[in-house]
Amino acid sequence: MTGCTDTSWNNPNPPEQPGETVYYGSFSTRLQHLDPVRSYSAEEALFIDQIYEAPYRYHFLKRPYVLEPALAKGMPEVSYLDKHLKPVPRDSSQPAYSVYIITLKPNIRYQPHPALAKDEQDNALYLFKDESSALQYKTLYDFPQSGTRELIAADFAYGIKRLADPKNKSPLLGFLSNYIVGMEDFSKTVMAQDRSGWLDLRTLPLEGVEVVDKYTLAIRIKGLYPQFRYWLAMHFFAPMPWEADRFYHNPGFQNRNMTVDWYPIGTGAFMMTRNDPNSGITLERNPNYRTDLFPSEGAPGDKEKGFLTDAGKPMPFIDRATFRLEKESLPQWSKFMQGWYDRSGDDGANISSSNFDRAFTVSGNGVDLSQEMLDRGITVSTELKPSIYYYGFNMKDPVVGGTTEAKRKLRQAISIAINTEEFLEIFANGRGQAAQGPIPPGIPGYVEGKAGINPYIYDWVDGRPQRKSVEQAKRLLAEAGYPNGRDKNTGQPLILYLDTTGGDAGPIADWRRRQFEKIGIQLEYRTSDYVRFKEKMRNGNTQMFGWGWLADYPDPENFLFLLDGSQTSENCQCDGANTSNYDNPAFNLLFQQMKAMDNSPEREALLARMVEMVRKDAPWFSGYHTKEYYLNNSWVSNVKRHGIAKDTFKYLRLDTAERSQRQVQWNTPVVWPLIAGLAGTAIIIFPAIRAYRRRQTQTINKSTSQRGNG
Repeated sequence: MTGCTDTSWNNPNPPEQPGETVYYGSFSTRLQHLDPVRSYSAEEALFIDQIYEAPYRYHFLKRPYVLEPALAKGMPEVSYLDKHLKPVPRDSSQPAYSVYIITLKPNIRYQPHPALAKDEQDNALYLFKDESSALQYKTLYDFPQSGTRELIAADFAYGIKRLADPKNKSPLLGFLSNYIVGMEDFSKTVMAQDRSGWLDLRTLPLEGVEVVDKYTLAIRIKGLYPQFRYWLAMHFFAPMPWEADRFYHNPGFQNRNMTVDWYPIGTGAFMMTRNDPNSGITLERNPNYRTDLFPSEGAPGDKEKGFLTDAGKPMPFIDRATFRLEKESLPQWSKFMQGWYDRSGDDGANISSSNFDRAFTVSGNGVDLSQEMLDRGITVSTELKPSIYYYGFNMKDPVVGGTTEAKRKLRQAISIAINTEEFLEIFANGRGQAAQGPIPPGIPGYVEGKAGINPYIYDWVDGRPQRKSVEQAKRLLAEAGYPNGRDKNTGQPLILYLDTTGGDAGPIADWRRRQFEKIGIQLEYRTSDYVRFKEKMRNGNTQMFGWGWLADYPDPENFLFLLDGSQTSENCQCDGANTSNYDNPAFNLLFQQMKAMDNSPEREALLARMVEMVRKDAPWFSGYHTKEYYLNNSWVSNVKRHGIAKDTFKYLRLDTAERSQRQVQWNTPVVWPLIAGLAGTAIIIFPAIRAYRRRQTQTINKSTSQRGNG
């Protein structure tokens, strides 16, 4: 009863310091890597991108997505060289090299970190000769002193060399070695060195990376690749002070998990002050963060939505962000509805179907917040992600693959029959948009309206795309040589196989079978675990499969390369991104031309031709772009979602007074049932106690009387 008088009796969050603004959130997947050259996970980027910065970033509000300087003073200066390293104009014959000159802002400093702590003689304070001398330090937070220093261009060079070091297992090593001059040779040189202790990468030259002066870096890449500027906005190109690399190679540190992969060091708005991936993670404001102002302009409509209210104000607006690991959606949702979490999800975890039905009402006019959410002042942020999820045909398969007209018609018939809109409505609460091609909305090359539909699958009816009829799919199937789903020569039924890790039972599996049955095709499943499934994909031992892609950067090249013939597992001798093994020579030629071009009407014309080829050949079917819904409690501002950037916590603003008021309102315990229960119990027990005492008194009196008579 005493505990019930405290309205915070069920508060799961740690206590706050007076005047402190704390954000409370959650994540659903245990983190594996926090090393910026190693992590390629959107869930990990939720934390990495708050701590580390690259030379460039995306404007928080502008759409389409726009790059802007972050650590750099301005956008990169790009020049072009011939094979003799002589300057040439960009519009000359294909330049042999492109050189990106990056000039840094001065006076940017790293977050406090023991790796940068110095003694009075300017020597590193925490370098140890043997493991026994460092046993007192179990975690990074055991070190009593921290230090900082200014960011310099050499830190970027060191970070790129770490990326090129095979020991760090960067997923981009193979890809970037195709572009950055000398990276492949550098990797071989590094591996030939003695790796028993710390290897100072500063002593090994990387041909394509030059430190021009204290604040200037030059990166030379092969040929023309305008998309390289987007890579310079990813955490793979974050700077790394050599002192941190040396610090984490202290004897015994790796045995205690004291590594860059566990304890990051960056220049971003926040620094990590607690890392327990099995429980929670805490980020705190970086006291050394530079002046960074909220943007003063945005996309049309942003001002009316309140997204420019904080224009020109210094960021970040919060002092601390505390995240709890929530593996199950129910407790996460419950804490959000009680006001203990500020938003419904942070790491991209979408609202579950059961909670979606409570949060939204779906009608012919679309999706709206439910009355319960409106009464609570909850707002919704929607995002049509620059992504595509699809089923693919293995173009090398003898049944569904090939480039003949009959094979195309077979794939087109299946593409019509598999009703993507129905799938999204039944299994995703309508949270998605059927794809009309390989390029998603918001990316150059995507075309809205009638001009943008896939004419092989859709008609334009009453101002919107309408899937062609099942009868049309059956006609195409017959023209492909399978009337009524049977081989016209043998009479045998057409049986197709879908490789999956999800099993062959359940509502979705049954739904897929019914889609194929509509045109007389029998669907069978070949299930395996994920490791075996990946092996099948790598070796091309599939017939049909499900796959997906989320944009690394907002350029059509990042999607169309999934269909480039050089990216098949056979042609690239790697885990090729072209999982459908689509290899159209005409498409490949246009792709090479397109990826070397800047956005222009000429490039748009090439994109239109490439998209038309893919639509006609149909190596993918039943594709869709996901639309996600995120709920925000009323006290959270600046909640515009960004489909690519993750460094968005510095923009968030909280009204903590309103939050406290709502938490009291939503968590005041209802104690009258307990009081009533206790009163009822008392009513039952009290007469029994009186009767018991009466009998005891009578027994004592009787005993006393007998002793007196004796």
